[in-house]
Amino acid sequence: MADLIKSVPVIVFGFFLIFTIKDLFVSHWNAEASNKDIPVTNLGSSKFMGPTLKILYCYSCGYRNAYEQYADMLNKRYPDLIVEGGLYPPSTYNSILAKILNIGKMLVISAILFDMDISRYLGRMASSWYWCRTNKIYSCALIFFICNFIEGNLISTGAFEITFNDVPVWSKIETGRIPQPPELFQIIERQMQFIEKTFEMKPEISFYE
Repeated sequence: MADLIKSVPVIVFGFFLIFTIKDLFVSHWNAEASNKDIPVTNLGSSKFMGPTLKILYCYSCGYRNAYEQYADMLNKRYPDLIVEGGLYPPSTYNSILAKILNIGKMLVISAILFDMDISRYLGRMASSWYWCRTNKIYSCALIFFICNFIEGNLISTGAFEITFNDVPVWSKIETGRIPQPPELFQIIERQMQFIEKTFEMKPEISFYE
């Protein structure tokens, strides 16, 4: 029975370690795979030099579904339009902070589960550390979920950024919302009209000067 009690911290640590590895590697792999799996809709490749609409979105916000719905809708309405999608990366600063927080989380959880006494380094926080050591499972779960929440907010960009031929035409970061379909249609049609007028005004090049 005593051996079983002693093994509880190791089991709990293993549980949190598995979830942390999942967050670090599996989620990252899923995001990368998701980015690679995003099709260039309709024409299949920008090498055809058609008008191109690119949407970069926040993966952790669940905007991939919104992208796919918009891509399908635009495909049907504008057969000659190339629609590309991709992930909008968080800032380098936020990414580094999230990784540091993740490592710190595991170090603190390890120290609690293996009953490491670091209270002499904590000063006024010594009583809090004693409480964490006394309530190992509860304190570890609390630290784990709070840190995960903060990490999620650090890497969440809330982005749904749209460019037309590499020209920014909509930013959710600036406007605070995703464009309604009629708004996006109007933007695309305005850009296409501008391209048509540009080609009409461009003088023909003569090769017989």
